[in-house]
Amino acid sequence: MPSDEERSLFTLIGELPTRVSELVRAEIAQIKAEISYKAKHFGIGAGLIVAAAFVGIFLLGTLIATAILALALVMPAWAAALTVSGVLLLLIAILVWIAVVNFKRGSEPLDTIESLRQDIDAAKGVGDYDRR
Repeated sequence: MPSDEERSLFTLIGELPTRVSELVRAEIAQIKAEISYKAKHFGIGAGLIVAAAFVGIFLLGTLIATAILALALVMPAWAAALTVSGVLLLLIAILVWIAVVNFKRGSEPLDTIESLRQDIDAAKGVGDYDRR
């Protein structure tokens, strides 16, 4: 078998499709390995965030209990619990109101789609447009 230096140009050109497909396969395998690595670490990070949020729920409960106990030093315990509950209810109402406002903003039609509809109507000769 001739050495690499002795091979003809036609032989090298003939091997080109094989070498290119091997290179493409190797690149795809490398991409799969990188994506797998990143997905694994993303999954681990997401799992740890979920675990922290779960513990955070218990933290929130203890902070609420602490607020009730602190207010119970200056008012009856039932009034302290009712006060903290009222504050939480007010916070929930504000968050829901903000969410509703954002949902309404998000449900508005897209300007681009509306502009496209107007262009189609103008092309058809119907609708409101400037006739010059």
